[in-house]
Amino acid sequence: MALRLILGLGMTAIALPIAAQRVRWLYRLTTSGQPDPDRVQNVSHRVGEALKTQLVEVFGQRKLLQWSVPGTAHFFVFWAFVILASVYLEAYGALFNSDFHIPLVGTWPVLGFAQDLIAVLALAGIITFAIIRLRNSPAKLDRRSRFKGSHLGGAWLILFMIFNVIWTMFLFRGTAVNVGTFPYDTGAFVSEGVARLLEPLGHDANEVLEHIGLLAHIGVMLSFLIIVVYSKHLHIFIAPLNVLFSRRPKALGAALPMMSNGKPLDFEEADPDTDIFGRGKIEDFTWKGMLDFSTCTECGRCQDQCPAWNTEKPLSPKMLILDLRDHAFNKAPYILAADESARESLPDSVKAETERPIVGTPDDGGVIDPDVLWSCVNCGACVEQCPVDIEHVDHIVDMRRYQVLVESNFPTELNQLFKGLETKGNPWNMSPNARMDWAKDLPFEVKQVGVDVEDLSEVEWLFWVGCAGAYEDRAKKTTQAVAELLHMAGVDYAVLGDGETCTGDPARRSGNEFVFQMLAQQNAEVFKETKATKVISTCAHCFNTLKNEYGQLGVELEVVHHTQLLNRLVREGRLTPVAAPEGAVNGQTITYHDPCFLGRHNQVYSPPRELLEVIPNATYAEMPRNQERSFCCGGGGARMWMEERIGQRINVNRTTEAVETGADRIATGCPFCRVMLSDGLTEKQSTGEAREEVEVQDVAQLLLASVKRGEGSDVT
Repeated sequence: MALRLILGLGMTAIALPIAAQRVRWLYRLTTSGQPDPDRVQNVSHRVGEALKTQLVEVFGQRKLLQWSVPGTAHFFVFWAFVILASVYLEAYGALFNSDFHIPLVGTWPVLGFAQDLIAVLALAGIITFAIIRLRNSPAKLDRRSRFKGSHLGGAWLILFMIFNVIWTMFLFRGTAVNVGTFPYDTGAFVSEGVARLLEPLGHDANEVLEHIGLLAHIGVMLSFLIIVVYSKHLHIFIAPLNVLFSRRPKALGAALPMMSNGKPLDFEEADPDTDIFGRGKIEDFTWKGMLDFSTCTECGRCQDQCPAWNTEKPLSPKMLILDLRDHAFNKAPYILAADESARESLPDSVKAETERPIVGTPDDGGVIDPDVLWSCVNCGACVEQCPVDIEHVDHIVDMRRYQVLVESNFPTELNQLFKGLETKGNPWNMSPNARMDWAKDLPFEVKQVGVDVEDLSEVEWLFWVGCAGAYEDRAKKTTQAVAELLHMAGVDYAVLGDGETCTGDPARRSGNEFVFQMLAQQNAEVFKETKATKVISTCAHCFNTLKNEYGQLGVELEVVHHTQLLNRLVREGRLTPVAAPEGAVNGQTITYHDPCFLGRHNQVYSPPRELLEVIPNATYAEMPRNQERSFCCGGGGARMWMEERIGQRINVNRTTEAVETGADRIATGCPFCRVMLSDGLTEKQSTGEAREEVEVQDVAQLLLASVKRGEGSDVT
């Protein structure tokens, strides 16, 4: 007993300081990031919600269970870590007293059963993980493997260590049964089975094996602890923290304002000498960003869902985070050095790391290649799928901000975008006086603020037309359809006409925060002057920006997407879809494409589908990738205005999936999506891969055709 106590405590005395030193280093590095006071304040203001999040996301493993097989395996392994902590408590107690048991519950058969059961389930879990990794090996699948770019050796080591925890546990417990020191009389079915296998060895041999098993069990745990704090499996300890301080309800929707020294940056008062414009070096990231980098599990779920990665582009959200993490760790001695003299004495390798730009080509030694940064479409699939709540999109937007505002280094196509937004208030660089041209051929008058009504207090809704809805020919048809449907339903609304300007979404998502603020402040003044409170938008990007980002400027609006309002009007009986005349479009098949900024960013999935389902004599066909796992059209993140020169075009990939459903109509609820999918369909039709009669239309157009049939119009 004395020897095993000395050995057990000796191992602990060696291992814990090693682990503690690493934990202290990680803490210092993480907290060296920029302030992010809102994170702590949000948690302190929503303690109940924060607790619920921990229960659902961490202990309930909600996101992981969306991937049923690996999620279930991870659920078992996670709970093994929780429940088997009681076994380690028993093991340390046994160092001091061979008859030790946990006070109050230490002889309860249910606990003994739970310990053995979760260990068996964890063993099944790691076997499942091994099979998944073998079947999805990058050596076999290359880019199609979500483990491409992950540190594979470390993952296998962790599986091996979990296996060691399990077999040493059963050796220790089985022999304890045979020598009479096991605290449970019944319930621990596996331990009892191991005891029966070892019983023929005799009491003395079992006593020796009990000492060996106990020390091995403790030694494995201590070795595991050191491995964890030095590896990607650090997430075992810090994932709950990252979830706790994450954006809620999710890190999508609003792009965060540009922060400097913990405060939103006001361009009128900004000081280039002291303020931070985006993220130009690793120290510019907030402590939450640093925590994100360290939390990545390298599971590759983000990579698996990323439209850029799936179309042969260099962007992998996972590898972007890993590259930033590795750079932060390699630069840490410089960041944490006490003073300049300490920095001067650093190794050349560390000094070289400090010279690397965050964004730059391999020739420049850049951490993130420009093609990686600018391939992102801001679709949010990575954030949606990440089980530890890493905020990839926020980091990409912040790095773009530095490239645009400080380095003036961005794709050349964006020059025209920025020029149009600054001088004309729209990305197409068209005259503001043409914003009402879409309404000229309508058979009724569209009320305009300042012309037909003094302000918006005289009507129920502001119809926000948006730049695409006003200028892009295909989007104009959606605008006209919505206007006509609202007119038919007796909805009282007005538009701003030339008083409207771009919401600033393409500027903000491409990193030009200055132009975004200019446009947003202009619109904010208009909203206040016109007394806007309720807004309808046909553009998913305008919808998202007005709903989620204008609050940052003090503008609070009730914003609905047109599919939400139209669905409400149909349910209220104010719009009635009618079947097509015989031989017209009876039997047509419709599939729906989820716009990312309507679906993933704002969780609006049902209203568009419900509208399509009420169209008589039409069949609805769902694409394989839909709702939260929908595939982007390729137009988000200002990619609408950038050439796609690498890999397959994202819009063609998505259009192929839509065409393969056999649909006659590809429906969507966003003008960007409509343009991208229409272009993709044109390409497919030119090569004979899609039928000529297939069309891309907005949900509103399909609804209008059905409703107008009830009024006797011959719309087919």
